[in-house]
Amino acid sequence: MKQLSIAAFALLLSLQAQAADSFKICWSIYVGWMPWGYGAEQKIVDKWADKYGIEIDVVQINDYIESINQYTAGEFDACTMTNMDALTIPAASGVDSTALIVGDFSNGNDGVILRGKDSLKDIKGQRVNLVELSVSHYLLARALESVGMSEADVQVVNTSDADMVALYNSGSVSAVTTWNPLLNTILEEEDANKVFDSSQIPGEIMDLLVINTETLKANPKLGKALTGAWYEIMGVMSTDSAAGKAARTAMGVASGTDLAGYDAQLASTKMFYQPTDALELVNSDELLATMKKVAEFSYDHGLLGEGAPDAGFIGIEGPKGTYGDSGNVKLRFDTTYMQMAADGKL
Repeated sequence: MKQLSIAAFALLLSLQAQAADSFKICWSIYVGWMPWGYGAEQKIVDKWADKYGIEIDVVQINDYIESINQYTAGEFDACTMTNMDALTIPAASGVDSTALIVGDFSNGNDGVILRGKDSLKDIKGQRVNLVELSVSHYLLARALESVGMSEADVQVVNTSDADMVALYNSGSVSAVTTWNPLLNTILEEEDANKVFDSSQIPGEIMDLLVINTETLKANPKLGKALTGAWYEIMGVMSTDSAAGKAARTAMGVASGTDLAGYDAQLASTKMFYQPTDALELVNSDELLATMKKVAEFSYDHGLLGEGAPDAGFIGIEGPKGTYGDSGNVKLRFDTTYMQMAADGKL
């Protein structure tokens, strides 16, 4: 009896350690993630946190990959990232993670540019500057596949996103794959031609808010507060009202542009302003088909870890089932909270 009491006490301590009332989320600058900075600045996140009796600290991190690394290390409870990076960084590191909010997908924000050529087929034999092993690399692979080529037909040159525009303007590179706002900046050059973009692979590059699965299970109030805040922000920024324009202006300025520049980026982003829009994608048969493509690319490039025997090593769970190893699920697309938002139950 005494042993049972000790075990019960240990379990209680464990549960208390998981449950919390203060949380940290991080985000980095990108068109689809600027709403988090705006929501923090305007106290919208605080309002929803107060509703559920918790605290949420929203932190901007300038280095995107570093933000994901910090989340993976447990320094943050949730973080903004793409579906591919969610698989290849936290999930591949053994951190069970949940896509709490599917905010949008790139619908032209990522593209392949050739200098002085207007056909993707002209890329054969060229050096292509991009951030290696990023979604740009994935986009290039899908682009090449669309014209019967593979990476063996080009030479990938790993290039920092910070150097991309200057390198192109120097005239020393002839092909790049990158994302906005860099993409639009390069396209201002007369000899720059966009020959492929993410609108040709709709739904494959998703922008998410990813949360630690165990933290979410122990603290459903956090899921409710974050989701409620997100869709309130969406409701403001999606309108042509003075408030909507002011919100998008603030997001544009915070990302280094203005209202027109930010609206231009939104035009090539399929934002899910309504939870029903996100649910349509997540509940579709295409979700796991997309993640299968992403997993296969990731495996081929060694991004699932040295011990991964195949592309299905990491299980990816969605409403329609699981791709990969159901005994090793580390990435989950959970509609629970987005559905609550759609049903008006937050």
